[in-house]
Amino acid sequence: MRVRPTGPILPPSNIQGNALLVVIAIMAFLACLTLGGVSMIRATASSWESQIAREITIQIRPDDGLNMDEALEKAKTIALGFVGTKSGQIVDEAATARLLEPWLGSGLDMKELPVPRLVIVTIDENNPPDFEAMRALLKESIPQASLDDHRTWVDRLVSMAHTTVMIGTGILLLVFTAMVLTVVFATRGALSGNRHIVEVLHFVGAETTFVANEFQKHFLKISLKGSAIGSGLAALFFLIARLVQSHTIATPQTDQATALFGTFSFGALGYLGIFATMIVIALLTTLTARLTVMRTIYEIDTLRSDPSRTDGVPS
Repeated sequence: MRVRPTGPILPPSNIQGNALLVVIAIMAFLACLTLGGVSMIRATASSWESQIAREITIQIRPDDGLNMDEALEKAKTIALGFVGTKSGQIVDEAATARLLEPWLGSGLDMKELPVPRLVIVTIDENNPPDFEAMRALLKESIPQASLDDHRTWVDRLVSMAHTTVMIGTGILLLVFTAMVLTVVFATRGALSGNRHIVEVLHFVGAETTFVANEFQKHFLKISLKGSAIGSGLAALFFLIARLVQSHTIATPQTDQATALFGTFSFGALGYLGIFATMIVIALLTTLTARLTVMRTIYEIDTLRSDPSRTDGVPS
């Protein structure tokens, strides 16, 4: 005897399912966008921190009777005499003028301006020198000299990175919470619309797990489609942003975006994170639908077993 395959409890496609698919796609897109933005900002802050931590700056203010060239060489020699320093570079007048061009324009005569001169010293990140001792020796030998180890900037960058991660995590939690609530309402709506079918199946002996599995399959298909669409759009967004950035390089807008967010490139690990987010969203949606179905059926059983109620209404 040939057994006919059973049809699904829920229709494969309806208005509610299509609306839920769109909502899940939007949530997945926002989640992947947030994850990508946080990852880029963290990578950029880490790069800034590494670059700043590799160098210290000695600033020498001009003063009457001070031979600037000798003072610069002396400061460089003092700095390189400490364990943990690698090399030193005196920023010449031409380079100093270029640094000031955005504010004072070109064609500056550095000898007529009381502009401090700089010595940039590269240090060993794993074995840094004694900054306090270096600062004291520089102050004693060259009163016009001051040492900047960039600790303040490093602390600010670390604080910014941590704040960004916290904000991104908060946004992800809000997105997932909104998605879970949406799935709960959609599942209850589907149960309400097909309650007579569920009650008949339950009456003829269908177990709660069977009904839950049917709803779970239905919402798994919707969540996989929606999360795949949203995650794919997010990956496409970053890919297009990367292409636009590479074609508009050296423009002020692109330079500012690169300075803040770095390059819009993830590599394999970033796209793996987007794929993982898609899977998490699909599983979370499916689990939420299953638990909601089981909870609703339990409420139905509770009402039917209460002798003081008839069809859920007190007698």
